[in-house]
Amino acid sequence: MTVHAGSPRRSELFERAYQYVLEHGLAELSLRPLATAIGSSPRVLLFLFGSKAELVQALLTRARDDELELLTRARAASADGDSVRVAAELWRWLAAEEHRGLLKLWVEGYARSLIEPEGAWAGFATQTVSDWLAVLAEVGSGGGAEGERTLLLAVLRGALLDLLATGDLGRTTAAVTRYLEIAY
Repeated sequence: MTVHAGSPRRSELFERAYQYVLEHGLAELSLRPLATAIGSSPRVLLFLFGSKAELVQALLTRARDDELELLTRARAASADGDSVRVAAELWRWLAAEEHRGLLKLWVEGYARSLIEPEGAWAGFATQTVSDWLAVLAEVGSGGGAEGERTLLLAVLRGALLDLLATGDLGRTTAAVTRYLEIAY
């Protein structure tokens, strides 16, 4: 369990650490370079967060919270239940340049939770799939069938992975748009 959860210094360092991992990722995260980059020391980070694993878990939770914020906005934007509009809005958010760091972190967490199913990464991939399918069910995207929602999620996730790998926004957006034209 993390210590000093309400500490202003902990909050400040956590935000700096989050910005750091959005830029650098978690794969090779070492406390010494992280501490130096955010103006702290490894000892202070361990004191404030308990352990490296607890810090990583907190950072993944923050990334998931940011993702859930997107899904909440999609819920609000879909009051009329227009599945195509909701899916297009989700894609616009996913494709936005300012979200690349968060989405690369999400991909890293997703992959690591599959490769290392224990520890800080445990359940990350499974939970994000559940989060997205629940929201798509609420907003009516993909019709009523779970299989259709799963297909929409797979298209969005696949296009996102391709975008992150290639940077080709035009091609990936055209693919998502074409899928929405065909499916809906």
